[in-house]
Amino acid sequence: MEIRIGIKENGRDISFESDQDAKALTALVDEALSGSMLKLTDNKGKLILVPSSSIAYVEIGAEEGRRVGFIA
Repeated sequence: MEIRIGIKENGRDISFESDQDAKALTALVDEALSGSMLKLTDNKGKLILVPSSSIAYVEIGAEEGRRVGFIA
């Protein structure tokens, strides 16, 4: 699942792939917004930490497999 996190006062965002499902990611984001830190892990095992006060938006991609082939 692709995740994009927008950072306040910064034109760039953090973008990575995660093996977690949308429901689990939403719960982690909700928890982080009431706390102090968003803690997520990408599909390679890296830990991503973002201070809650710096989060502008979180975009969670659709749970859809990648398509292979050509569209007619």
